Amino acid sequence: MRYKKSEISSAQIVQAALRVLARKGYARTSLMDIAREAQMSKGAVHYHFPSKEALIHVVLQTACDAVAQRTIMAWGTGGNPLESLRSSLFELWRARAERTDEALVVADLLAQSQYDEMLRPKLAEYYRYAAAQVHEHVMKHLVAVGLKPKVPPEVLPRILIGLLDGLVMQVFVEPDVLAAEDVVTAIETIAAALFEVQPAA
Repeated sequence: MRYKKSEISSAQIVQAALRVLARKGYARTSLMDIAREAQMSKGAVHYHFPSKEALIHVVLQTACDAVAQRTIMAWGTGGNPLESLRSSLFELWRARAERTDEALVVADLLAQSQYDEMLRPKLAEYYRYAAAQVHEHVMKHLVAVGLKPKVPPEVLPRILIGLLDGLVMQVFVEPDVLAAEDVVTAIETIAAALFEVQPAA
């Protein structure tokens, strides 16, 4: 049986893969599992994606884009720079902690990348993009309130993302251990030590 190669069918497979990977993880998911979830034959999945690795690349990009788009929407909210920064921190946390399929897939593939070098370039690309996004928006708000970093500006987004990703892994295994308010307050407290007041011109 021949299948029409279309964007709709590809998207259907990618969304099915996201759901299965979020439930079972990369190591325990087969193309047959994804085909069943998509209500297609394994041959149809192979027609669009010749290997599990090819599909995972697209799934990872889709998951990373979803997390990134959600945080982009938070930038610029709030009545002043500090309010905007705080609302953005909350959304950065929620985008990770709410256990969406996308967040679970990124976390699982990040762990899997310790053993699978094929996953590393795409994850590195995700982190570079996330860091650039945080740098662009966070630094703008901090400069607006007269703060300058004590460490190289390009390092700050990596520290913030590292804090968020490290803490969310604890929430994945112990859901009630951290409240969003506590996480944001802690990050603000830690960040305060990394900045100093810019002298007035």
